[in-house]
Amino acid sequence: MIARVWHGYTKPEHADAYEAMLKPELLPGIGKVKGYRGSYLLRRAVGDEVEFITIILWDSIDAIRAVAGPDYETAVIPEERRKHLSHYDAKAAHYNVTSINEPGELSAIVA
Repeated sequence: MIARVWHGYTKPEHADAYEAMLKPELLPGIGKVKGYRGSYLLRRAVGDEVEFITIILWDSIDAIRAVAGPDYETAVIPEERRKHLSHYDAKAAHYNVTSINEPGELSAIVA
């Protein structure tokens, strides 16, 4: 499994509107894409901005390419959302998920 991690920042007055655009799906129709495994949306105040981190879980890099294109590291940000962002990562980082720890379990290795 692959975790795609991306950071974006808003001014506090835009944070609620931006967050609302990300719910219930981080990207329109993403839940129907083959290889999509779920996502997390993180939010915190940082100085005079609000930081958002998206973590999207995928079966493989190929599944990410199906959404993001051949240059799969490039951030996918719908135009209507960009107006709420003061700045953002131009590229997403990708990590192999090597372990998931569930409550009551010691560890589960992800194949």
